[in-house]
Amino acid sequence: MSGVSLATATRNDPKEAATKPTKPLDKQEQTMIGSVMGSLRVIELQLVAFIMVFSASGLVPLLDLLFPAFASVYILVLARFAFPSNGRFSSGPQEIFQGTKFFRLYVIVGTTVGLFLPLAYVLGGFARGDDHAVRSATPHLFLLSFQILTENIISGLSLFSPPVRALVPLLYTVRRIFVIIDWIQDVWLNKTLSANAQVKDIGWHWFGRILAAVNLVYFSTNLFGFLIPGFLPRAFEKYLEERDETHMKMAEDKRSAAGNKPQSTDKKAD
Repeated sequence: MSGVSLATATRNDPKEAATKPTKPLDKQEQTMIGSVMGSLRVIELQLVAFIMVFSASGLVPLLDLLFPAFASVYILVLARFAFPSNGRFSSGPQEIFQGTKFFRLYVIVGTTVGLFLPLAYVLGGFARGDDHAVRSATPHLFLLSFQILTENIISGLSLFSPPVRALVPLLYTVRRIFVIIDWIQDVWLNKTLSANAQVKDIGWHWFGRILAAVNLVYFSTNLFGFLIPGFLPRAFEKYLEERDETHMKMAEDKRSAAGNKPQSTDKKAD
């Protein structure tokens, strides 16, 4: 969601395991965290299917409906012409960013704030007959569901190089920030309570306001504090390292092939 499918390492690097011993406690913690992240991804994908069907009921503006198609085409063009894969991923793509325990906690918090609570807000809006709340939060959920789906698909394909994979959460996050700003305007400026509103209506009203504001803070921080200064440069660094290694390997193969050519033994008779 914040690049978790592309950023965090869920499997161990064999070279690192051979050179760096792991303490039993650390290994147990890594297994537990990996299990939590794996379960989280399964839940995310289940919710994606639900949200995409749910969002197809005319609650998403046309521009947001077209954005995933534009983003998918643009990603494919980048993968083909701008940043083609170096062909080094013979055993499957590697993770771009080695996520720490704190980072995984940060991602779990973001999934709760960005996915679970907005979904609860939309479902609660349906139950309460609050069409305004449903229409305000549904575009964010729709775009987030496509982002999660795209991240999970390309994270398992060697066709996509690290820069292309890193641009997926960046593109969707930029678009969703504008959508969240519209959400904030809807719940903070365009929605007012009647004078005889009950306590539960006031609580629901402020829940929507705070949820929209927290989403804006989290994803703005994620964009300007992680994706742009950390995740994207690391993706390009990894891509350039792999490209240099590929070129060196090709040069070595050419030198080996040239050195193994049979030399002519024919000599001119005296």
